[in-house]
Amino acid sequence: MSYRTEYDHSMNDPEGFWRKQAEALEWFKFPQQILTRDADGIGYWFADGEMNTAYMALDHHVNNGRGDQLALIYDSPVTDSKARYTYAELTDAVARTAGMLADLGVVKGDRVIIYMPMIPEAVISMLAVARLGAIHSVVFGGFAPPELALRIDDATPKVILTASCGIEIKRIVEYKPLLDKAIELAQHKPQSCVVFQRAQCTASLIEGRDHEWTSLLAKAKPVGCTPVKGSDPLYILYTSGTTGKPKGVVRDNGGHAVALKYSMKAIYNVDPGDVYWASSDVGWVVGHSYIVYAPLLHGCTTIVYEGKPIMTPDAGALWRVCAEYGVKALFTAPTAFRAVKKEDPHALLMKHYDLSKLQIIFSAGERLDPPTEAWLSESSGKPVVDHWWQTETGWSITANLQGIEPMPIKSGSSTMPVPGFNVQILDENGQQVARGTQGFIALKLPLPPACLNRIWGDDKKFRESYLRLFHGYYATGDGGYIDDDGYVYVMGRVDDVINVAGHRLSTGEIEEVIAGHPAVAECAVIAHDDEIKGQVPLGLVVLKSGVTIDETELQQQLITRVRENIGAITCYKDTVILARLPKTRSGKTLRKTLCRIVNGQQYTVPSTIDDPGVILEIIETLRRKKFVA
Repeated sequence: MSYRTEYDHSMNDPEGFWRKQAEALEWFKFPQQILTRDADGIGYWFADGEMNTAYMALDHHVNNGRGDQLALIYDSPVTDSKARYTYAELTDAVARTAGMLADLGVVKGDRVIIYMPMIPEAVISMLAVARLGAIHSVVFGGFAPPELALRIDDATPKVILTASCGIEIKRIVEYKPLLDKAIELAQHKPQSCVVFQRAQCTASLIEGRDHEWTSLLAKAKPVGCTPVKGSDPLYILYTSGTTGKPKGVVRDNGGHAVALKYSMKAIYNVDPGDVYWASSDVGWVVGHSYIVYAPLLHGCTTIVYEGKPIMTPDAGALWRVCAEYGVKALFTAPTAFRAVKKEDPHALLMKHYDLSKLQIIFSAGERLDPPTEAWLSESSGKPVVDHWWQTETGWSITANLQGIEPMPIKSGSSTMPVPGFNVQILDENGQQVARGTQGFIALKLPLPPACLNRIWGDDKKFRESYLRLFHGYYATGDGGYIDDDGYVYVMGRVDDVINVAGHRLSTGEIEEVIAGHPAVAECAVIAHDDEIKGQVPLGLVVLKSGVTIDETELQQQLITRVRENIGAITCYKDTVILARLPKTRSGKTLRKTLCRIVNGQQYTVPSTIDDPGVILEIIETLRRKKFVA
């Protein structure tokens, strides 16, 4: 089948197209309502179907004679340990963990926060919550207490699952003190916390609230799968917004399972039994979709890797894992490839490993820059495929469909819209622009299965954030263009969110932390292009009148503040003190102008600026600090 035939089918007969994809899964009751829409055109997929995602991902395979196949491989160079789970073993572990949660009172619809490192128990926890028909919210273990507290208050979990520690390259990060502080800050208090004690660190427990994982699990009995509706939530995943307050993206069970199952063959061209590795973290959407759910729904073997692309022990780590386990498709972020390239520019370490089973390399999370793409393709001899998607969609908006019809790769493009996604480039008035013209990338409603159709507890925010800008469209927040061949080029965010190594971080959130320093009068945080991470935040601060402080000292204090309040994932390290910030007459700081200056791009000074001379002052300061040439 050709790409055009597949795509046109999804556009001309969306209900027929997705009904066919839904038939690939084992439902308790097959849906009759394939698609319903509300007054705004928002789609709800498979609403009346009855199912359980954990059943589709685990029990179904065991019941069909594939219980002895490997489901999950755990590889942890930071602890020098490995483990393997067959589908039968993983199903049993999930059923018993679900029993442990049931003993704590977790029932269908309850929320459970999972604050875990990259260990098998993180995946088991997600599937166990899903088994009960409850709703999980995974929070990346690197998030600081204030961030975790925001999520606790928004999701109001009955139980929090955690581990005693996470392990970085050169340090152990104790999770329990961070969790205790977050609960102290939060208005909502969970009934129970369950702590998986790791050998590297033992956490102290608070009597009456905290429980030791192994002890509870030993007393638990396995439980079956709770049926849910296709429209019932599977999970909440928080993404940063421009205001600093995270948005809880809700993923429904039915559409999520159907779209992810479809994507494994259509996009990644893997079959049941193949080894598929998404080198990410379960705290991010990539980990949800392509470490946990999609590979297991499709009957693949997935890998949970507790390590880094470099320094665990070296820049050959990715290739070692691919060779050792016979990975067919590798998926990770451009940041990882840039880090490997920096440490091993001639790819000498790659030559130590047999990569004959590796057929293709996928990249997403941020734009794959052409130099990195060329280096990776030439070094590996494998096709390198960029694809573009968001936390909000849960899977690819644009991709090169390897399982349908592989297309020629164009450097800098994530190829063409995936079936189900009607991608348009609009001007600021919501009108379509000509091919080759840059504009706002928008998706015509209704969105395909798996995409968000609500924000947890805040329907108004959902509509204001995504639907208000263009009537009848979902606004992606990204800008770009479509060329004459229909290839989509995503050029970057149109709002003030920084993409640090694939992690979207709000500039407003970072600014709030910096502005809280007693010496800082005002500040602006902008995205500074970075060879490894794509972007990193740069803080431009104005000191309070009469305050004197050493710039190096201030910089270190601000690094500490940002790490403590948001987390090390911000990669905040650079601060420049300015005499003043450029502003419009209405008081708006010209962040985009500053961003273009710092990144060596052409810029124009807006006519609305209150004093054009300030731009020259700032350029001179940034030149002295070597932030501009």
